[in-house]
Amino acid sequence: MRAVRYHEHGGPETLQIDDIDEPAPDAGEIRIEVRAAGVNPVDTYFREGSYPPPELPMIPGSDVAGIVDAVGEGVEKFAQGDRVFATGLGNDRQGTYAEYAVAPTDRVAHLPENATFEEGAAVALVGVTAWRALVDHAALEPAETCLVHGGSGGVGHIAVQIAEAAGARVITTADPEYHDDLAELGADAPLDYGRDDLADAVVAAGRPDAILDHRLDDYLDFDAEVGTQGVRVVGIGNTQPEAGFDNIAAARGTEMRLQLMSMFNTPEMAAVLEKLARLLDDGDLRPEIARRYDLAEAADAQRAVLDDSFLGKLILEL
Repeated sequence: MRAVRYHEHGGPETLQIDDIDEPAPDAGEIRIEVRAAGVNPVDTYFREGSYPPPELPMIPGSDVAGIVDAVGEGVEKFAQGDRVFATGLGNDRQGTYAEYAVAPTDRVAHLPENATFEEGAAVALVGVTAWRALVDHAALEPAETCLVHGGSGGVGHIAVQIAEAAGARVITTADPEYHDDLAELGADAPLDYGRDDLADAVVAAGRPDAILDHRLDDYLDFDAEVGTQGVRVVGIGNTQPEAGFDNIAAARGTEMRLQLMSMFNTPEMAAVLEKLARLLDDGDLRPEIARRYDLAEAADAQRAVLDDSFLGKLILEL
């Protein structure tokens, strides 16, 4: 099979297409004939060595959607021919930028018939991240107000939809060119993140009870300023929030609660994927696909996921 691999850590130029044997599923695993794979910033962190994988060469990619091709011993929930999507790969095991990928069944769910493979691959990692942040950690409730920083991003545009589906009022920050799209996805108040009076604008739209923040180094003080008493902030980006926390008094004044998280620590990925599948099936969740690349363009896709501005996700099509 063809697979994108990196044999050493470095830039996108380290990615190459190799011809290797198809992987065989072990007990409790399935093999997926890949139809689409999501491209995420975290893929580049593994490649660069910021989060070193356990072995090299490594196939990047966490997200996959496709057809079950083979099942390992003890697998009963999935059968050959099933449409599935999965996430959490490319970290502790080989990833998804390949014609076939193997996944443990606790990271896989059935893909609804009315969702495309591209949508399945686009929603998996970012959907689990947004669900884990807003539902599990922030415990977002109907009629509460939620602020999503970076609403046009992969996680952001899905978080907007999950918050809207939960019955919350949704404020989000993004470049003005994406405001109409985000309003269609469920944002009540899309705001320009570059405006000088952003804090005042957020407060005017409604002090948030929960905040999803991907740049704590820049916005942690801001979150304390605009949030309600007891605001719940979930950080999915910067891992050193103290670097941006200059105003301890503001956090004490609001009794801010801060939760840091990683999608890869989700205890039951399959359970969350099944909930995302339900939202896809009901039409309450629509991942936006900004661009499609083929396997040979994986390096271009990894450059773009860090450097370019777009709404939604980048995917590889096979």
